[in-house]
Amino acid sequence: MPADTAPMNLTHHFLIAMPGVEDASFSRSVVYLCEHSERGALGLIINKPTSISLEGLFEKVDLSLGREDLTLQPVFQGGPVQTERGFVLHEAMRGPQESEDESPYASTMTIPGGLEMTTSKDVLEALAHGAGPRRVLVTLGYSAWGEGQLESELAENSWLTVGADVSVIFETPVQERYDRALGLLGLQSWMLSPEAGHA
Repeated sequence: MPADTAPMNLTHHFLIAMPGVEDASFSRSVVYLCEHSERGALGLIINKPTSISLEGLFEKVDLSLGREDLTLQPVFQGGPVQTERGFVLHEAMRGPQESEDESPYASTMTIPGGLEMTTSKDVLEALAHGAGPRRVLVTLGYSAWGEGQLESELAENSWLTVGADVSVIFETPVQERYDRALGLLGLQSWMLSPEAGHA
């Protein structure tokens, strides 16, 4: 890559797995990228529900979920890394007086594009009290790529990329998220060949 080209930054984008991706974790997956820099990338799969509901997850951590709107929502398989750890993707929780970098939670990553990802238990405690972010997606585990790894997978046509639309994350039924994400590119799944080709 020439030295004067800006590094690729796919933060707040979706990665959409091409049909040729056979890895069980990533087959037909849509990954929301929370962070992407020259050091690597971190994201959460948004369309692979586990058999655990949010209510069940809260019971496991000795909290009762104080939000009826969330009790039946599934916990998602966010990726193959740290699968015993919870990650909460949610709308930004800043008040009007708080600066861009302040969050009410202890461990929160602010994602350009209006979302935040929190890994500290205090966000769950807020939800247990009926408060917290209005829209959340909770995963166990996350997806990670080392330096240059995602770029080489993109070069191999393993993924399509498109700017993220938060309605796909929070409003689209789980089974429709893959097709909705493809639709952002004007594509449908039947148009994709399972053989990765190189133009």
